[in-house]
Amino acid sequence: MSGEAIEREVEWVGIGRVRAREFDGHGLEITVEGLTTQAKYYKPLIYEFFRKEWRRARPAWGEYTVEIAMEYVGDPPWLDLDNLAKALLDAIKGYAFHDDAQVGRLVVERHAGERERIFIRVSER
Repeated sequence: MSGEAIEREVEWVGIGRVRAREFDGHGLEITVEGLTTQAKYYKPLIYEFFRKEWRRARPAWGEYTVEIAMEYVGDPPWLDLDNLAKALLDAIKGYAFHDDAQVGRLVVERHAGERERIFIRVSER
């Protein structure tokens, strides 16, 4: 071996609309399949996933970067990104970090994609 660090692919957890996995030992990626114009729909959906299916990393203290990307097909959905971000941050609070006040950088965007979904990436700053 050449001494290079080998990054192993971590399997996704979840078989329903919500899936998650850890990366780099300290980060978390979450995908939610499908879109709705009701941001409040996502909070209980993601919360239930973490409560029932997630048995991995626990929240930590420190500052975090959260990147949220909403992918859509066709016309963009009529959904305020700030409301979506708030619902998603509330949903992952207690699993990715203790409090959303720990988020020092937040990027939220929407763009056309191959399927409708939301992608969340949480990493330490």
